[in-house]
Amino acid sequence: MASIRMKQVDAVVVGGGWAGSIMAKELTEAGLGVVMLERGADRSTASDGAYPGSIDELQANFRHKIFQNLSRTSVTIRNTPDQTALPYRQMSAFLPGEGVGGAGLHWSGVHFRMPPDDLVLRSKVVEKYGEKFIPEGMNLQDYGVTYDELEPFFDRAEKVFGTSGEAYMVDGRVVGKGNYFAPSRSDHFPLPALKDVYGANMFRKAAEAVGFHPYSMPAANASAQYTNPYGVQMGPCNFCGYCSGYACYMYSKASPNVNILPALRSDPKFELRHRSHVLRVELDSSKTKAVGVTYLDRDGNEVFQPADLVIVAAFQFHNVHLMLLSGIGKPYDPVANAGVVGRNFVYQNVTTTTAWFDKTVYTNQFIGTGGGGVAFDDFNSENFDHGPLGFIGGSPVWVNQAGIKGIAAAKLGGPPGTPHWGSAWKKAMVDTYQHSVRMDAHGTNMAYRDVYLDLDPTWKDAYGMPLLRMTFDWKDNDIRMNRYVVSQIAKVTRAMGARDVHLGQRQLGERFDTRYYQTTHLAGGAVMGEDPKTSALNRYLQSWDVSNVFVIGANAFPQGTGYNPTGMVAALAYWSAHHIRSTYLKNPGPLVQM
Repeated sequence: MASIRMKQVDAVVVGGGWAGSIMAKELTEAGLGVVMLERGADRSTASDGAYPGSIDELQANFRHKIFQNLSRTSVTIRNTPDQTALPYRQMSAFLPGEGVGGAGLHWSGVHFRMPPDDLVLRSKVVEKYGEKFIPEGMNLQDYGVTYDELEPFFDRAEKVFGTSGEAYMVDGRVVGKGNYFAPSRSDHFPLPALKDVYGANMFRKAAEAVGFHPYSMPAANASAQYTNPYGVQMGPCNFCGYCSGYACYMYSKASPNVNILPALRSDPKFELRHRSHVLRVELDSSKTKAVGVTYLDRDGNEVFQPADLVIVAAFQFHNVHLMLLSGIGKPYDPVANAGVVGRNFVYQNVTTTTAWFDKTVYTNQFIGTGGGGVAFDDFNSENFDHGPLGFIGGSPVWVNQAGIKGIAAAKLGGPPGTPHWGSAWKKAMVDTYQHSVRMDAHGTNMAYRDVYLDLDPTWKDAYGMPLLRMTFDWKDNDIRMNRYVVSQIAKVTRAMGARDVHLGQRQLGERFDTRYYQTTHLAGGAVMGEDPKTSALNRYLQSWDVSNVFVIGANAFPQGTGYNPTGMVAALAYWSAHHIRSTYLKNPGPLVQM
């Protein structure tokens, strides 16, 4: 039993990132008393974004100042179920955040809406290509919610984030040069699109010349001064390039610390407790109702916080881990293909192509903004015919020049065959930094029967709890998707007039390797849906088994998407909060009957 018992509260929120901050703000507005528990330090832009210390590249991106402390808790990783998993001890393949703001403090700012077809992907694939088109072992399923239902909440998130962009269609009318493939919106972006950097402008012209449909990427980096619906202010982005991995000293990049917490902290119904590591959600004797959470405070005391409502809103990994540790939902068994917690774990399939140009073309890669750039979606989602190609999924392609700093520039090297040291390496590094453009295929990763999360039987964290175990490898479907999309990039690089190109492609048989950064876009593991046999959460992100527990995050995605997850996570948080406020609080219990 916990040594300290706190006073009962209406709601406890686990996690101080985007999902947790949105839920806490919405619930306090509904009149609830809310306690937020964040296991990391209390962070703010005023301190962590203080110039010039905030732009220390060595501390931020190489010593991982505002990222998770892997010496306290981590995950174990293996490629296949017959291997022994080993702990992830050094930040590389993915970079979870820690502290108030979570990954929302160090993210880049790319802010997409989920494509409508991705939300009903299984239905769409079966309708267009037949059920036999789905590869054996692929766990493909729908979200249980449609784009039209989520559209008001996408719009709400953009207004809170101060997102910069250009719409293609609003209220069914073409209004601008935005994404040709995007569905109609109810309103314009709150701010105009960011300006193109030089390389992105080259990419835009070339993509258009070969028949693709380029557009300005939606970015939660303010293109102008902005005040959001909560009354907090943002300053205009100055393209300094210190976005991903940094707290923005200009107050220009959206984060929970800039866009929500200043309004939330002043609410007397809200209390933030940092350095509070949640060990488990406590259930009553029936195992169908949560009675609160047990956590370790900053002094190592075990504390029980009773609550009527428990919101699990940490990073994707931690949400799944906490559900497994708490006995919420049946753990997934890949042999029987039964159970739901740990099922449908997915990642992100990304490769980078580099194009080098004439020495008279200076691409100024030190200039950048985290979410800004130019993309085309011609090979994303269901925007193209997959039938003759034989794979499911797709990828947007973009130039998202976020600003390359000095140490990172030294790691760029040059084309394949460049030495790793000496005068030839130095020459190639300078050439790459001054005269090249990098473009990404940022693709989907489908869910598979033998790719999953569970509790490691051997390794434990600093608190004596089993580590989460990740069983993951790239699959043929996703490799072939990537190879196809990257082959289309070659058309663009030729139109750009590149003198040399290195097309980044995954090779058949390549294994997932934790030593190389991919993205921090981990998803699935506790997914939403309409069938409790294949989903841990219902369409409102409420646990099927414990009705006063809602789990908010990318863990809810049944399969990967071509976009980064933040925009969808925010929309789902507002969607879930709306239904808690409008329905659950009036009559607590399951919002969907099993």
